[in-house]
Amino acid sequence: MTRWRLEGEAAFEPRSRRPQTSPTATPAAVIELVIALRQRLDNAGLDAGADTIGWHLFHTHQITLNRATIHRILTRHGLVEAEPKKRPKSSYLHFAADQPNECWQSDFTHYRLSTPYGQPGADTEIITWLDDHSRYALHLSAHARITAVIVLRSFTQTAHRHGYPASTLTDNGMVYTVRLAGGKNSGGRTSLETELFRLGITQKNGSPHHPQTQGKVERFQQTLKKWLRAQPCQPTTITELQLLLDEFADEYNQRCPHRSLEHRATPFTAYTTSIKATPSSTPRDDSHNRVRHDRIDKSGTVSLRVAGHLRHIGIGRTHAGTHVTLLIQELDVTVINAATGEILRELTIDLNRDYQAAGTKK
Repeated sequence: MTRWRLEGEAAFEPRSRRPQTSPTATPAAVIELVIALRQRLDNAGLDAGADTIGWHLFHTHQITLNRATIHRILTRHGLVEAEPKKRPKSSYLHFAADQPNECWQSDFTHYRLSTPYGQPGADTEIITWLDDHSRYALHLSAHARITAVIVLRSFTQTAHRHGYPASTLTDNGMVYTVRLAGGKNSGGRTSLETELFRLGITQKNGSPHHPQTQGKVERFQQTLKKWLRAQPCQPTTITELQLLLDEFADEYNQRCPHRSLEHRATPFTAYTTSIKATPSSTPRDDSHNRVRHDRIDKSGTVSLRVAGHLRHIGIGRTHAGTHVTLLIQELDVTVINAATGEILRELTIDLNRDYQAAGTKK
């Protein structure tokens, strides 16, 4: 009655139930930072999704914001386009190698140079070697045309820098394999096939007309070309293009979190914090090597069974709740932050003690 006396017929109109104050609302400055990050990453041709923005907020600005909150901010400001016809991710079959260097994917793609006057120039081809486990870009190089000789040379250069892989995965291009070739090439081997056979490296090729098998390198090349097209100064020579490829590889490997990797790690972190696989013909160390993934408990320790006993390794209460990767070789243990790649502790297990105090180091 009081509302009716004061407002008349307007008292019967529904009112907003929104509270007068919202203490937990995202601060305006953080919202502006989310929008700015979205625009900066998008203009640079890099992934600008909620996961990536959240990674930059945490690692660059020390701000923790839920993925759903970031997505709502982007949607509210009209920065998200709905794609109802897009195939759901749950419909795909996902696979990934368990270790770095367990499998390298390779492919090449085209990119057209520009003339000094901004017109389309000569066509070039870019070859990629990508680690299947970590999505680490091992090699990127531009050439006038990719040949079997260039494929072998790029593989050898990459192996000298990162070690030989246990296997490779490519399509059925003639520079990679002649297994489906007829005529004079039938039953032969390319220079890459010959070298892989000599080294005992397993060679895998996708099914014809099924690029999804090499989906990781295909998706990488899509990201690469989007970034290249976003650059204000387009390359006019292969040398200029190579400089851009080197810049992109550094950005992608070091500062681009990957949604498919555990804890949204960067490819560099995922590649460098695990034991690398080796070819079957390479002599292996007979020592007991293993990798464990764990989480530091509230007391600042992580547990590991060694020589039949549970050992408690002290890391520090400041790291409580941190996901870690443990690299174990016999009694030598390295504890690594799974998200950042930071080495939290290196030690040699003392078999006379169950608790390995933080003061004991390798």
